[in-house]
Amino acid sequence: MEKYIIKGGKQLQGEVTISAAKNSAVAILPAVLLSDEPCIIDNVPNISDIDCAIKILTRLGAEVKMLNKSTLRIDPTHIHSDTVEYELGKNMRASYYFMGALLGKIGRANVSMPGGCDLGARPIDQHLKGFQALGADNTVEYGMVRLTSSQLTGAHIYFDVVTVGGTINVMLAACKAKGLTIIENAAKEPHIVDVANFLNSMGADIMGAGTDVIKIRGVSHLHGSEYSIIPDQIEAGTFMIIAAATNGDILIRGVIPKHLESITAKLQKIGARVVEYDDAIRVTGTGILRKTSVKTMPHPGFPTDLQPQITTLLTLANGTSIVTEDIFDNRFKYVDELRRMGADISVDGKVAVIEGTGHLKGAPVKANDLRAGAAMIIAGLAADGVTEIENIHYIERGYEGIERKLKALGADIKKISVPDQYIQKQA
Repeated sequence: MEKYIIKGGKQLQGEVTISAAKNSAVAILPAVLLSDEPCIIDNVPNISDIDCAIKILTRLGAEVKMLNKSTLRIDPTHIHSDTVEYELGKNMRASYYFMGALLGKIGRANVSMPGGCDLGARPIDQHLKGFQALGADNTVEYGMVRLTSSQLTGAHIYFDVVTVGGTINVMLAACKAKGLTIIENAAKEPHIVDVANFLNSMGADIMGAGTDVIKIRGVSHLHGSEYSIIPDQIEAGTFMIIAAATNGDILIRGVIPKHLESITAKLQKIGARVVEYDDAIRVTGTGILRKTSVKTMPHPGFPTDLQPQITTLLTLANGTSIVTEDIFDNRFKYVDELRRMGADISVDGKVAVIEGTGHLKGAPVKANDLRAGAAMIIAGLAADGVTEIENIHYIERGYEGIERKLKALGADIKKISVPDQYIQKQA
């Protein structure tokens, strides 16, 4: 068991370069299966979710070679299995993308129900609805989803709710379906556009990604491609909030500022100074943090994956702030950890009311999920005293080299190993 030890109270300053988008990468790697030739994927993040995706690809029969620390060559031409084993799938929510990829590739898929962070009910009914509309049969037995189709055929699909995973999964399967598929009420997140661009680079015919109507005309052949993944919108937003929380001055390089407009607007309202450049953004604390209201929404609204981080920032602000979580049911579990550090937060269903105390105190806490873990880091950096964060494996699922990057900005953070029996005894 490993944990982070953070001595807070330092103003972080300097430059940080953002890694590739986790949410793109975990969909693009399965998408390679649709190609009839090898692909080279550049700017791949070095995170545990990618390690898991590589293991799944290898078990399916793909040949994966690391050309350098951020470039993979994936040869999917010798796929010999249609099954993503439970032990692999349970560790990664995005394992469900292998459903659409395998269904499009070989007409069948046997994939374990996805795991990942516990954020409440996250059903895949819309995914299955889309696959069924394309002509696939499905059964669910012993935690495995079995999909089969003799011939996928284009269809008109309307999602009952906006679903990022469902949009990408149907897009994957429809690439090789016969005829035209139209997805209405599609999600519009940047990583959906990124996945569509990758598929088009292999010869797919996808139009409208980034809007709420996506049209996919099926093709019979997808060729190899070399493609570079976009920067991580959520990692960039996290460092923007870190700058504000520590009253620091951080230049965040390698970003697409347009993807960050919702967080930029909120940070400016809270009191931080934000300056945009072509591929960078600078956030400077002003010594003043003001209350505000935040509501998570599908893109281009405020992203749910930055909700725990900005809630943490608002504990340091003056006045009463309200945060409404409109995407996931279970995203306020981390609030108990912030209370251990002196935060005054009350939660009623999907609404959190934060009475800004202006400061936090170091304490032993744990990461309940990936983004809650990032929130604990922000809290520890801003707090007086020492904060110890357990369950950091959640954090390392989605943030590449975060300890190294924070140290380069002047943070006092280190990772230590603790015997498992000691953790159990403390619990």
